[in-house]
Amino acid sequence: MTERKHFYKVLRRIFCAALLFSVGFTWYYLDRSIPDEVNIVAEEEELFSLNLPLSASFTSESAEVAVGNGSNIPKGEVRIETGQPVALYSETQGSYKVGVKLFGLFQLKEMQVNVVDTHYAVPCGVPVGIYLKSDGVMVIGTGMITDASGQETEPAYGILKSGDYIEEVDGTPLENKEQLIEAVNQAGANGTGKVELKIRRDGEEMNVDIDAIAADDGTYKLGAWVRDDTQGIGTMTYLDLNGKFGALGHGISDSDTGEVVSIEEGALYETQIMGIEKGSPGKPGVMSGVIYYGPSSELGTVTANTEEGIFGIAGQELRSRISGEALPIGYRQDVHTGEAVLRSSVSGEVKDYKIEIQKVDYSTAHKNKGMVIKVVDEELLNLTGGIVQGMSGSPIIQDGKLVGAVTHVFVQDSARGYGIFIENMLAH
Repeated sequence: MTERKHFYKVLRRIFCAALLFSVGFTWYYLDRSIPDEVNIVAEEEELFSLNLPLSASFTSESAEVAVGNGSNIPKGEVRIETGQPVALYSETQGSYKVGVKLFGLFQLKEMQVNVVDTHYAVPCGVPVGIYLKSDGVMVIGTGMITDASGQETEPAYGILKSGDYIEEVDGTPLENKEQLIEAVNQAGANGTGKVELKIRRDGEEMNVDIDAIAADDGTYKLGAWVRDDTQGIGTMTYLDLNGKFGALGHGISDSDTGEVVSIEEGALYETQIMGIEKGSPGKPGVMSGVIYYGPSSELGTVTANTEEGIFGIAGQELRSRISGEALPIGYRQDVHTGEAVLRSSVSGEVKDYKIEIQKVDYSTAHKNKGMVIKVVDEELLNLTGGIVQGMSGSPIIQDGKLVGAVTHVFVQDSARGYGIFIENMLAH
């Protein structure tokens, strides 16, 4: 009898645990299925499916936004059954809230609705050389120094760390790493041997003191690896009607720290693609090329490097080269699984290649991984094997709208990768 009671007790615990897991997973799935934020065009009904497994009620919290199920949109609250689309409509530009309740009872989340004017941009797909100057001298890491007596020491250990930005040395603003090296050697030559640095760490500024060590080569060092610029080749995604551009669809990160580089300034330059190494399982392919630096080769200025890409103003020379037709912007609710095209000039000329959008994630959990795509165009597969490094930023077009850009390639399958919603890039 005791054993039977124990058995039922264990069974109840398993049942309760399974129930809690099911409820938690369902709640998480629903939260991910409903975007935190959507953009709609003023005076146009936007209809999108959320594929909710359960019914939910959408309540407009503002008189400017009406919700419904696709026809004769009412004001107020509407219940959306499983598989039923949601319709939003507004005549007034601005940002508003729509509440979402499970079964019309339990508050699930609030969805921000941004009502915008019709937006157009030219999908580009052309490669550009990118140069970025960091905002301060970036610390890559610390290391050992062999001093004049032959002893090893690491003066910066525990004081500086990867991802720090050195802004000033002994009260003087830094322009580049050469200035830092000169100041450290000057401190050693003066006999003080102590250097005061103003650093920025995780957005906060602080002052630290480090002893400059006389190394065995006769120079003075802090035992820190630093960098003040970065460069590479990427693809320009769009050019809007005001000359602003977006590229890459993801930020440029430091190769050692993995962090998005905080920049002071940057520029686009002429580049020439010299060759393509096709991707293979476990080894992504790459576009190799030459960047032509110099005033006559500059194509534009970079003003921001963010998780969603790099952004700036195109020069007149670059604008004159982009001759494609401006397309309307497709927002995340416009994106669906199925056929689309990827625009790229990997062959030497700008062409559209067939792809499939295999999955769409309407949530904002991954800013530059909103969709999973697969290259199905035989010409592109024969040329590159799919997606290669350097194609990040290639625009994605579906149903005549610019909807996103390529951001990442799957390491084990170079034909597949991630894309970002274009609205995430246009937010900058």
